Amino acid sequence: MIFNVLNPQPVQIDETILPFTEKFTYLGSCVTPDGGAKDDIINRLGKARTAFRMLNRVWKSQQYKLSTKIRLYRSCVLSTLLYGSECWRMTDQDLSKLSSFHTKNLRKIARIFWPQRISNEELLEHCQQESIEKILVERRWKWIGHVLRKSQNAIPRVAVQWKPE
Repeated sequence: MIFNVLNPQPVQIDETILPFTEKFTYLGSCVTPDGGAKDDIINRLGKARTAFRMLNRVWKSQQYKLSTKIRLYRSCVLSTLLYGSECWRMTDQDLSKLSSFHTKNLRKIARIFWPQRISNEELLEHCQQESIEKILVERRWKWIGHVLRKSQNAIPRVAVQWKPE
């Protein structure tokens, strides 16, 4: 969302004037005046790191197959990381942070440590995973399809199909 921050109008309820704020959290996402997703991505990375750390015993265990660990990673960690990502305005820097988080975690899960050297493409192939960019594109297309199947007057569909005059 982008707001008119050059001339913010005060909001008054009864006799109380509400203070202006630069950013706030709404439904788990950080809303900023410039419409960027930087703060939201940093917040999501922190939550995903916590989710990953909570499963450290599983990642280190020899008892589980790699495929089981990957399924757990996708359902618990990636879903936490990418919550709301369908609407993020991404920069190359944001994409780089998400990509390095993804590959670093896959290396830990697959137990590929230094001095072993494999490229990120080989890592993704070994783990039978896609790059974070491809995952994001798929999520966005899935969301667009969901919105376009809604009724003609649904707010998300109207917003997506809106053409400024």
